[in-house]
Amino acid sequence: MSQPKHATPEQARPFLEAFKFFYQINDASANFFMRNTYPISIKKGTMLHKAGDICNHIYFITKGAVRGYVNDNGKEKITWISVENEMVTSIYSYYMQQPSLENMDAIEDCEILSMSHEKLNELYNLEPSVNILVRRILEKYYADAEVRALTSRFSDADTKYEFFLNTYSHLANRIPLTYIASFLGINLETLSRVRAKKRSIKKS
Repeated sequence: MSQPKHATPEQARPFLEAFKFFYQINDASANFFMRNTYPISIKKGTMLHKAGDICNHIYFITKGAVRGYVNDNGKEKITWISVENEMVTSIYSYYMQQPSLENMDAIEDCEILSMSHEKLNELYNLEPSVNILVRRILEKYYADAEVRALTSRFSDADTKYEFFLNTYSHLANRIPLTYIASFLGINLETLSRVRAKKRSIKKS
């Protein structure tokens, strides 16, 4: 099997630009990312990671949308949804190197950049400043996880949906309603009722 081609400067540009929001890395770190990051294209519905496996890669989405979900007695429950310029992985599995509980799949056709756990740890040792970058990224994603946890704590469906619109407005008209309902922990009929009620209030 031939060695996959690493990211070109043009392919690497989106995630290197995204990193600047958190921390300015040096040229050596940027070059390491380019040499050890690989572009992959996956079609809608393709599994990116399967529960029970160890997640050995972290992914940066340059195009498309990915969801994380668990199977609960045969029912899929969405735990997160990420789109362009966001990174995804099974955090627990990736950092602890233990089998994950989450599945990840594409809910749109995706262009993704992938980096292995091994290479990221190599970069930590070669360029210690990258530890600051990753710490700041993890702080942001931990805050996002807390927001998702708060969303699930609301018992009222109207409050959940309002919170969703205020926090994830970029997903509201993009992601299928079945996925939004699952993410909010309500059934599709309830979500449809809430949306209809909101439209009615706007018109009045």
